Amino acid sequence: MPLPKDILDEIRVLTQFNPASALEGIKVHHTAESGTIAATQRLYDKDLITLPDGGYLTSSGQEVIRHLDSLLTVLQCKEAVTS
Repeated sequence: MPLPKDILDEIRVLTQFNPASALEGIKVHHTAESGTIAATQRLYDKDLITLPDGGYLTSSGQEVIRHLDSLLTVLQCKEAVTS
């Protein structure tokens, strides 16, 4: 299942947020890559962040970032998980 570039860009933006703190936000400047700017706008349109250029995670965004953090933890694990 290949992931579209738009989704990967959104994931990259979300990884800039600290999953441990709802009080830390981000700011995407107008000089950022166009894909990053567009991804940030889409995250805002999806009600995952508070501002079109970053801001803070909404409650929905906090839930998404917790799932993303869990996924990244599993994928970055050096030991193979067996069932």
